Amino acid sequence: MRNAEQDLPTGFVGRTPRVVQLRDQIEKLGTRRCPVLIMGESGTGKEVVARSLYNVASRGQFVPIDCGSLVGTMMESELFGHVRGAFTGAVDSKRGLIELANGGTAFFDEIGELPLELQVKLLRVLQEQELRPLGSLQRIRIDVRIVAATNRNLQAEVSAGRFREDLFHRLNVVHLNLPPLRDRREDIPLLIERFLAKSGGRFLLSNEASEAMMKYHWPGNVRELMNCLERMMSFNSGPLLHFADLPTQVAYFNRAEAGNGMAAAANGVTTATAPALFGQHGIVPLAELERQAIRHALEHTRGDRTTAAQLLGIGRTTLYRKLKEYSLE
Repeated sequence: MRNAEQDLPTGFVGRTPRVVQLRDQIEKLGTRRCPVLIMGESGTGKEVVARSLYNVASRGQFVPIDCGSLVGTMMESELFGHVRGAFTGAVDSKRGLIELANGGTAFFDEIGELPLELQVKLLRVLQEQELRPLGSLQRIRIDVRIVAATNRNLQAEVSAGRFREDLFHRLNVVHLNLPPLRDRREDIPLLIERFLAKSGGRFLLSNEASEAMMKYHWPGNVRELMNCLERMMSFNSGPLLHFADLPTQVAYFNRAEAGNGMAAAANGVTTATAPALFGQHGIVPLAELERQAIRHALEHTRGDRTTAAQLLGIGRTTLYRKLKEYSLE
């Protein structure tokens, strides 16, 4: 058996038990053709896992499909293709993304964003291994492995009527849950070391910067960590990356934590009284930390949501949803 850690891209470097287990699962599932549902927060590496499953099998093409970008009247054509004359402007026939993955893997990223009318058609692909291009009377037999990913609770989406229950069960033959970075903090130094090495090995972190990155909660997970390092290297000629080079949200989090600690000590706050300041058991609720990080990212970018999302290491769709969730719009 090959060394799975070497096969996986930077996003899944790590030695924590959950990551080791995940690599073993990928190795075992790679040669199988059953559907796989990958669940995890934004930035945890869902596409990394999907590509790793494909790489183990080394069969056909890997075709990523961003369900969040499938909008408007051309969604069905993008997925299933169309024949000439199927609609105004269809001067030639076109193969859809699923057909392009014939013999390989179609990766449906953020499957929870797929509209209900397309969920029905995808269900037929899974059940019958065939599809019908838009405007055609003929069905095309295909051999496609479907790998889907989501950061949503699909069972809750089923209960809310936004996701088909039959499709959920067809996709959920095997599911992989990816741990958030805050639950495997001991992997952070290894991730940093590997990323800096892949970037030429010219940079090192100061102890202060390293400690700050270990304390931060990383709502954007591994993607945010990689973006953070990329930003630090972009504004520093090296070789040492300092605390002052950290993105605003990471530096602010550490300063706020240090300030809270000093304020608590100055006022004689003990562990027993800390919950009044920091929440239950002396811990700031994760939602509040995430809200602060988003707000400060927007302040830093002067309202530029695209750049703010990049700094946070999350997608624009996720940022828009969280802005609404936290009433920051």
